[in-house]
Amino acid sequence: MNVLSLFDGMSCGQQALERAGIKVDQYYASEIDKYAMQVTMANYPNTIQLGSVVDVDGYSLPKIDIIMGGSPCQSFSFAGKRKGMSTKDEQEILTLDHYLRLKSEGYEFEGQSYLFWEYMRLLNEVKPTYFILENVMMGEKWEKVLSKAIGVNAIEINSALVSAQNRRRLYWTNIGMEAAGFFGDLESIIEQPKDRDILLRDVLENEVDEKYFLSESGINRIVRHNNDSLDNNKSNCILAGYYKGGGRDQQYIKIDKKGNKKGNQNKASCFTAGGNSGGNHSDMDLIVHNTMPRSGDPKKGGTGPLSRTDGKTYCLDTGNTNAVEVISMDYRYDEGFRPRQNGKSPTLTITNDSNSFSGKPLAQINSRIRRLTPIECERLQTVKDNYTNHVSDSQRYKMLGNGWTVEVITHIFKYIKK
Repeated sequence: MNVLSLFDGMSCGQQALERAGIKVDQYYASEIDKYAMQVTMANYPNTIQLGSVVDVDGYSLPKIDIIMGGSPCQSFSFAGKRKGMSTKDEQEILTLDHYLRLKSEGYEFEGQSYLFWEYMRLLNEVKPTYFILENVMMGEKWEKVLSKAIGVNAIEINSALVSAQNRRRLYWTNIGMEAAGFFGDLESIIEQPKDRDILLRDVLENEVDEKYFLSESGINRIVRHNNDSLDNNKSNCILAGYYKGGGRDQQYIKIDKKGNKKGNQNKASCFTAGGNSGGNHSDMDLIVHNTMPRSGDPKKGGTGPLSRTDGKTYCLDTGNTNAVEVISMDYRYDEGFRPRQNGKSPTLTITNDSNSFSGKPLAQINSRIRRLTPIECERLQTVKDNYTNHVSDSQRYKMLGNGWTVEVITHIFKYIKK
């Protein structure tokens, strides 16, 4: 198959095609981020890079079998300004013809979400057998605009089903469309992926470089933004459950910033695009591994809190069934700690400062707080370990926040008839 990938990023689509067992003859990629392209070329050196999507001429390409892309989402996202697609003078763009006319007349466009219309332009030019478009959850108005333009309704899939990350996304595709009903109307047969029961604790590394930890002074600055200490927050919300020799049955809890237990304890939040504000508006987690007090009875395991310096959990014994607590949290300067409820990481977000912890997923281990490592973020996006290890950490975080959850795309590609 010949593939045209728009807004290709680090080629999550190429990974998904590979996992779905789809043979690719030529893979054309439109991307402008040099670091994302560097990662793509390191992993897939035969990729044909085409540059900016606005410069791609679909008529000059050979027969394209699949066109795919995730057009910029910031103007649709509930985390953004939600202005949708418009010009600088606030003319809304509701059709491809309108966009092409405004473009030819030299109008400037607001944000980058208008580039959806470049996807539509190329979809019309190359007329592929299959198409897939990904974007964020958005208001009903703009979802209807996109659905009308592309000709199918969106499918909502949460990456939490296949990964440790809550990441609700919309997918428009003609893959898996079959005639149904008396009139043969096309309907999607794509089902929701089977829940693999992957939690945040399942993707954490055993050994983490010191550079991912906050200093003691940094922790103190963060804690001052909260009314209650971390220990108070955690001790009020202990759940049943424990490690079995450091295994998956680790005690797990998420709370709100006031120390109240939240509802869903099994998933982390979405890693979103928040770089323009330093990540402060994004919904990302701290992960907390913390020791709990022992029984107080010397005959049942001893007294006082357990404490380790190596980031490891204790093996359980009869007096130590609450040795480790894991809390997934984020931190915002305006709100302080915001623990997570459901055992999943937040949606991955973009931030350009590798030294800034605001808006990034963080973890506390034995009263130490750290952010998620790039490898852990790769696992949240179901990207293979060290796939992005060709650029700086800050660029790795950025492209992972912009990327697709590979296993979701793989799931959709498996509906392609071979």
